[in-house]
Amino acid sequence: MASPAARIPYQSCPLCEATAAVEVLVADCSGHPMYKPQLPPTLRWIQCKSCDHVFVDGYFAPDELAVLFSGTLEEQTPGHDIENQRYVWARVLETVGAQRSEMGGRWLDVGFGSGSLLSTAAEFGYEVVGLDLRRDNVRLMRELGFEAHAVELEAFRPERGFDVISMADVLEHMPFPKRALRQAWNVLHTDGHLFLSMPNADSFLWQKLTRDGENPYWGEIEHYHNFGRARLCALLEECGFRPVHYGVSLRYRACMEVIARKIERPAVS
Repeated sequence: MASPAARIPYQSCPLCEATAAVEVLVADCSGHPMYKPQLPPTLRWIQCKSCDHVFVDGYFAPDELAVLFSGTLEEQTPGHDIENQRYVWARVLETVGAQRSEMGGRWLDVGFGSGSLLSTAAEFGYEVVGLDLRRDNVRLMRELGFEAHAVELEAFRPERGFDVISMADVLEHMPFPKRALRQAWNVLHTDGHLFLSMPNADSFLWQKLTRDGENPYWGEIEHYHNFGRARLCALLEECGFRPVHYGVSLRYRACMEVIARKIERPAVS
């Protein structure tokens, strides 16, 4: 049975901190493959009246988060579909590389999942490091010879900085995305680059899927946020990044890819 305290309510918008919000919809998440009876069977999505950001009304408490992460989908397991994923990530690495002045450097992948981005980046000549909250994934990647840590980005304190940080379908999973982006800024070298991918709620496809009652992301139990391109790019600017590339992801439906370059962070953000 679901705990009544499974989610910690947001007291304000997690992006702009405004307190006024309106309900968008309540979605059933009990059919999600990661769902367990200890978790609430629905997601209540609300929209900030100030900045229009759409987010779930609360984030998982630690015990419930542990329940959620007690299982791993097959596609999130290190080594899964590695040959096909190599081609997908090579395209991403080529796109990121086109924004950079030189090859190689240090690459941090946050939420590495199957590890395919890490292994492909290493093939491209990067020194790679991975973060993931699933301890079994971290153990498996270490056994494969990669540096990996079971820690949130906000708590990660590397001895050296990075040239590229990737958050592939990760930012929407974080209760407070600004904190993660600020830490990414802290550990990136000057003129370093940030790669992000996630569903694009501004896209026509997203809107059509919603109208047709077929949008899978409203019931995505691991997501706290629905970003559109415009709100994401504004957030990046607030946190000291300038978007320099937009693309459509080959990995998931209605998803976008954004590359941003580290710039001087605003004095107030």
